[in-house]
Amino acid sequence: MATAAQWIEGVRLRTLPAALSPVVAGTAVAYHAGAWDPLIAVGCLVVALALQVGVNFANDYSDGIRGTDAERVGPLRLVGSGAASPQAVKNAAFCCFGVASGAGLVVVERSGHWWLLAVGAACILAAWFYTGGRHPYGYAGLGEVFVFVFFGLVAVLGTVYVQSGGVPVAAWWAAVAVGNLACAVLVANNLRDIDTDIAAGKRTLATIMKDEGTRWLYASLAVTALVAVAGAALVTTPWALLGLAAAPLLGWTTVVIVRGALGRRLIGVLRLTGIAELVASVGLALGLVIG
Repeated sequence: MATAAQWIEGVRLRTLPAALSPVVAGTAVAYHAGAWDPLIAVGCLVVALALQVGVNFANDYSDGIRGTDAERVGPLRLVGSGAASPQAVKNAAFCCFGVASGAGLVVVERSGHWWLLAVGAACILAAWFYTGGRHPYGYAGLGEVFVFVFFGLVAVLGTVYVQSGGVPVAAWWAAVAVGNLACAVLVANNLRDIDTDIAAGKRTLATIMKDEGTRWLYASLAVTALVAVAGAALVTTPWALLGLAAAPLLGWTTVVIVRGALGRRLIGVLRLTGIAELVASVGLALGLVIG
């Protein structure tokens, strides 16, 4: 029971901000543009949540069978710890992808944009092959690129498009803000795991850029995310600057990162970066609604 609780807590900290942020921000942009659909917004949220949980299961399974999680500082992994069988975790991942597919069908049917089924299929493939398959892109230093594309651009722009039928400039700014902070979470995670990833043969962007380069990458992502929030405010309403409420959180995490925090100290950075992503999205959304 304790093991399950630990795993659920770890997934909750990673999943909720990453799933909620793009849908909240994208729906607010659609609302500000004068076109939003509550049912589609809920459908997008279900898709995002199911994909996020599915990614966690898929990564747990793939890293576990490769032995990448044999020595781990972060939250508990089911396969790596022996708490669940690889097959059970793999099945759970595909169940989540099935839920995401079902919700996606509802969104596509209501919006009428059937070509988005191809985008949904690409999202599921990206979720699985992040650490799955013979040549996972997460083991080739491309994790941050795909996180930015799928959990930033695709998630936010897609949420706006299925509700409004268009992609205004504000949507791009919001997508960059969300995508950068999603990447910052991954960068902090991979910074924590540099030594164990090198030992396991996992080639992440952090193992390529080394310790110092990864720390400055985190700082640049945090700063440009806040700049993107300001950009969204510039093309919509000054109220959107409420998204800058995330600045104190990101300021603290950046200082901790740049000063050389290691190991378990980075778990707190991960948690606060995820919270900052959600705060930025909610603040931006409130501003767009008020404005």
